[in-house]
Amino acid sequence: MKNAVYLVGFLAFFTLSTGIMFEFFQWPFAAVFMMLGFTLFNFGFLPTLFYKLYKTQKSS
Repeated sequence: MKNAVYLVGFLAFFTLSTGIMFEFFQWPFAAVFMMLGFTLFNFGFLPTLFYKLYKTQKSS
């Protein structure tokens, strides 16, 4: 579970930072990368992080 949280977080932040770099250089597909990064962050990273925190808090 810990590795899944780190992997999804890395992918979300990598995609988002790539989109920001594309936007800075005004390259095409910047909006696609940024939208994909925000989607991964909001619907992938945050739920898995909160689920992991909930499970660790409940077990202690």
